[in-house]
Amino acid sequence: LRARHPVLALRVAEAARLPAAERPPNVPEAVVPLDLELGADAHTLVITGPNAGGKSVALKTVGLLTLMAAHGLPIPADPGTRVPLVTAVFVDLGDQQSIQDDLSTFTSHLTNVRRMLETADDRSLCLIDEAGTGTDPAEGGALAEAVLSRLTKRGALTVVTTHIGALKAFAHEHPRVANGSMAFDREALAPTY
Repeated sequence: LRARHPVLALRVAEAARLPAAERPPNVPEAVVPLDLELGADAHTLVITGPNAGGKSVALKTVGLLTLMAAHGLPIPADPGTRVPLVTAVFVDLGDQQSIQDDLSTFTSHLTNVRRMLETADDRSLCLIDEAGTGTDPAEGGALAEAVLSRLTKRGALTVVTTHIGALKAFAHEHPRVANGSMAFDREALAPTY
């Protein structure tokens, strides 16, 4: 609980050591901690919210802290925080399109997701950023829903970010899938988490 992304925590700590006049303007005063629970009632978390709201940072925090804990490293989280030990971490993050390899944005995502579907089990962590993107939203949403259904059925711990409304509804209706959301303060131009 109250997990913090280590790179953000270091940036904030380093900036705090500087005199106020020398602090970079884009560094927040503090890292907003992340609280999430996965695995007890829900194996899959669908995170929604606006662009720049912190969805991808939350996804990266989960992945990084899971890997840190698996390697015996202390994690920036409150005492009593429990992180599952997984045997595999699968990630679909960013755009790996490549003209040389004949991969569009969509086929790049499919390549990563196919690997998850072929291998992930109940000891795996699957992280998918912007699930269902790179194609028609209706088709992408349907495909992402099928992927999430299969990963959830296998018991894989899965965290996805999305803007697709159908996935929000899917998470609301599925008993082992939870909705999470982020918000963005337009006046302050900052995520509210």
